[in-house]
Amino acid sequence: MASSLCTKQFLCAPHSSSSDFGSIQRSDLRKLSYSTLQFSASRSRCKKLVIQAAGNTFGTYFRVTTFGESHGGGVGCVIDGCPPRLPISEADMQVELDRRRPGQSRITTPRKETDTCRIASGVAEGMTTGSSIKVEVPNTDQRGHDYSEMSKSYRPSHADATYDFKYGVRSVQGGGRSSARETIGRVAAGAVAKKILKLFSGTEILAYVSQVHNVVLPEGLVDHESLTMDQIESNIVRCPNPEYAEKMITAIDAVRVRGDSIGGVVTCIARNVPRGLGSPVFDKLEAELAKAAMSLPATKGFEFGSGFAGTFLTGSEHNDEFFVDEHGRIRTRTNRSGGIQGGISNGELINMRVAFKPTATISKKQHTVTRDKHDTELIARGRHDPCVVPRAVPMVEAMVALVLVDQLMAQYAQCNLFPINPALQEPMQFPNREPAEVSL
Repeated sequence: MASSLCTKQFLCAPHSSSSDFGSIQRSDLRKLSYSTLQFSASRSRCKKLVIQAAGNTFGTYFRVTTFGESHGGGVGCVIDGCPPRLPISEADMQVELDRRRPGQSRITTPRKETDTCRIASGVAEGMTTGSSIKVEVPNTDQRGHDYSEMSKSYRPSHADATYDFKYGVRSVQGGGRSSARETIGRVAAGAVAKKILKLFSGTEILAYVSQVHNVVLPEGLVDHESLTMDQIESNIVRCPNPEYAEKMITAIDAVRVRGDSIGGVVTCIARNVPRGLGSPVFDKLEAELAKAAMSLPATKGFEFGSGFAGTFLTGSEHNDEFFVDEHGRIRTRTNRSGGIQGGISNGELINMRVAFKPTATISKKQHTVTRDKHDTELIARGRHDPCVVPRAVPMVEAMVALVLVDQLMAQYAQCNLFPINPALQEPMQFPNREPAEVSL
């Protein structure tokens, strides 16, 4: 039966034509057995080889599809799998979108967009209905003429060239889907994911800038157990340490006036993450987090726990020893594992770092080539961040939230369908909630 299904899949291929079948030799057909040529009568067994639009959807149970382009009519997302009866509003999303929007300060792009969101479906009387949630954000400050030169020449280290290599066509204005403006949909969906996590398990996700170019925030200066959003948002660079925040702002100002750019690192933590999230082998929690983080524009590196620094330690130095705390919970004395062991969350604080490259679009003259393969020089125009990391903070938080809520739903479905083993497992829900808060 397996061979007949494979044969039918081949014959069902949508791009096959009569000329394709004509190329099959009679001698080849004679070699096929009768059982191979049999067709299953059940249409459900025929998996059509359909090429779907790739790269626009993230998640399995909590699924987010983003849409729109930098200089099109607008951007947004469609969220599938959100539980019903979750209190959510445009204001909840707007708080996160305001942290991401352009034009916040002198160290971000001067493009003026309010990024005002509108929930078009999936919410009734302030509560989710369980159906698809569509969020729309219009583009209002486009300057397509800024990209006239870039329609002919490729920006170095930008997606201009690779989009042409792949599709043979591209949206020139603003970079289209390669623009960080696409992340509006992620941040809006992340606001929903954050709320689910907070209500269900008390999970909090906070990110901050820990490096700008060669200004590195030393380990230990930020207490991850007591870190607050107010500390992060207390300055325009989103570094919770005031002294290093000023150094980072100075570094960005220095390259901004020269028309250049620099990169940096965003550190992200997740507190009160339920144990058991993630799966062995291919779907390890750190692997899912790495994919999510590296899908963001301008990312170049990902670490969690001890990261690359752990390679300088011995096993006896690196291992997190277990102990039983005063509440009878098995804990680790140290957290070099970053809250994840064997690809599964262990209940400790999850921490990770995401590296962002310098912004590719700069106003300094660079050597490049044209689309018709001639050497040229390019001075890129338009409005772009001299350093992306301050605005990347809410983007990283959003992607981590999307991973954790997706894994939360998977864990609840698989391991909480029947009563848990209280000797080894613990309830996933936040233990200090009032009964009225249990229902979403």
